Amino acid sequence: MSQGSQQWPLWEVFVRSKNGLAHKHSGSLHAPDAEMALKNARDVYTRRSEGVSIWVIPSEAITASSPDEKDPLFAPSDDKVYRHPTFYDIPDEVGHM
Repeated sequence: MSQGSQQWPLWEVFVRSKNGLAHKHSGSLHAPDAEMALKNARDVYTRRSEGVSIWVIPSEAITASSPDEKDPLFAPSDDKVYRHPTFYDIPDEVGHM
């Protein structure tokens, strides 16, 4: 961040609402560091005791797929026979396969 810039890094906030549930993306915020991002996330996203755990991650550290890549990235693996155990002899002891 340059001296003339007052723009803090963007952080993504994930909140877990109850023990045993997954963290869900709640939003984004700007903060100078991880400690302040966590405090700001607590104040903004869990004001009414909505959460039991918060994650803050710098936005620049997140790598995501593009919706345009959906077909090649998530294509079914039916054409990849090596992923299916159809040509293996499965022992009788393994009856659930």
